[in-house]
Amino acid sequence: MYIHIPFCASKCAYCDFYSRAGCEDKIPDYQKALLRHIRECSPQLEGYLTDTVYFGGGTPSFYGADRIIAIFECLKKSGRVLRDSEVTMEANPDSVSYRDLVRLRKAGINRLSIGAQCADDGILKSIGRLHTFAQVEEAVKNARQAGFENISIDLIYGLPSQTREGWAETLNRAVNLKPEHLSCYGLKIEEGTPLYMFKDSPFIPDDDVQADMYLYTVDALERFGYRQYEISNFSRRGFQSRHNLKYWRGQEYLGFGAAAHSYINSRRFSFISDISGYSRNIMENKPVIATDEMISDSEKADEYLMLGLRTTYGISEAEYYRIFPCKFDMLRELLQSYVKNGWMVKSEDRWSFTPQGFLISNTLIGNILETQTRQKTSIVSPWKEGQPGYQYTMFTKPEGDAQLFHGI
Repeated sequence: MYIHIPFCASKCAYCDFYSRAGCEDKIPDYQKALLRHIRECSPQLEGYLTDTVYFGGGTPSFYGADRIIAIFECLKKSGRVLRDSEVTMEANPDSVSYRDLVRLRKAGINRLSIGAQCADDGILKSIGRLHTFAQVEEAVKNARQAGFENISIDLIYGLPSQTREGWAETLNRAVNLKPEHLSCYGLKIEEGTPLYMFKDSPFIPDDDVQADMYLYTVDALERFGYRQYEISNFSRRGFQSRHNLKYWRGQEYLGFGAAAHSYINSRRFSFISDISGYSRNIMENKPVIATDEMISDSEKADEYLMLGLRTTYGISEAEYYRIFPCKFDMLRELLQSYVKNGWMVKSEDRWSFTPQGFLISNTLIGNILETQTRQKTSIVSPWKEGQPGYQYTMFTKPEGDAQLFHGI
């Protein structure tokens, strides 16, 4: 389950996620709507078990520990949350206290994702962050003392005026905090964000510099004991984000809150990106659906390739056949050419990108999908006679068509 908390103390210059600053007056109504929405869905969730919960945003730590705990208690009563679930909360160093961390850990939140972004305080200020790196260090210290044994730190490379040496320093200082997990994202400047005006500015590290930063990250973190398992994610053994792996493996997920997305029973839908509208419509029993589509087996095959190739686990021909009975010959030939160019490796029956391949993965995956589209014109059954077909689904679905949300 994913809970979207779209409230922030301030909006960062690079942020393109749905979140709002200066809307604290809307928080009480939003909390009431979230709790009601979760309770309403409880009868339809009886066929499911929940093994990961993620509070994202926005800034959940800014939303307040009391409200986060109340939501989690409601989920435990309504959503059959397993005792060994991974329960993550995103936090900014400037909005989380030791006292709150103690209460959150006691309530069952067991994984903390701290938005550090950079170790250079000047750069942090320039992109609209309200904290210093000293506050990051304090937040990690407090989290350890509060009992958190699973901490992730978010970092961004390619920030304005950031040098290769500056990024290396950020990485070293983050590793010194001994987190179990690191997410290292390349800066992507989105239209409509304050940073967009600097898109072609010399202050933004160019593609070659960002590529150097990325390859350094992969190599350095490997030496520090962090294994890359996804394009931007690295962890110590056993500490991969179980929640995010569900997205990358095409498994089912359920979202609550404004702008939240869900994927249930081959159906993908999202809620309106409007704090007030979501709160009002939930309380007045009106629709909150913004988008709604059924995902065909052909589309699932596309997504299997796109999402699977984000991870170092990669894809396999056998798994592909389980989703969509299409020839793999043309794809195999293309993947083999990637291996020859050093962009991909094959281990047993699995294909995955190298760090050099991840750098240009958007282009490479685009070529793969184009090749797959041509291949789909010839449908064959890959299964031997007498072997049952296999539908690619990870969870047991409840009987009947679950009418989970307003408007469905």
